[in-house]
Amino acid sequence: MIYKQKFYYLCKTPLSAEGPEDVEIVDRADNSNEFPKLFKEYEELRSHAFNEDNLYSIVRADDIYDLIRTGTEKEAKEIAFDQAEPEIVTNLQHRVMQKGDKNAKAILKEVHQIEA
Repeated sequence: MIYKQKFYYLCKTPLSAEGPEDVEIVDRADNSNEFPKLFKEYEELRSHAFNEDNLYSIVRADDIYDLIRTGTEKEAKEIAFDQAEPEIVTNLQHRVMQKGDKNAKAILKEVHQIEA
């Protein structure tokens, strides 16, 4: 068995992301001792997406934030994008249906091949 060191990555995926290359690594914790600080930062960054009942609502998010534990930045970006893509689509569809957002509609069509 080969030991592979893993890190905690705080990733930001914008709603306009087309692939892992658009994911931003916001911060990284090198060990478990640094994780609480990273988790606090994660909670602060996504706090705007909580509703009045203090529940996270993907349709309120401006960006998708994820905490990923893996070995490299490249892997973190790939995992973050894969996890965020369904949430991005849901968010964009909501923006189109509720607000008639033409930009969201264009992203759905061009990036995700979804007609809204």
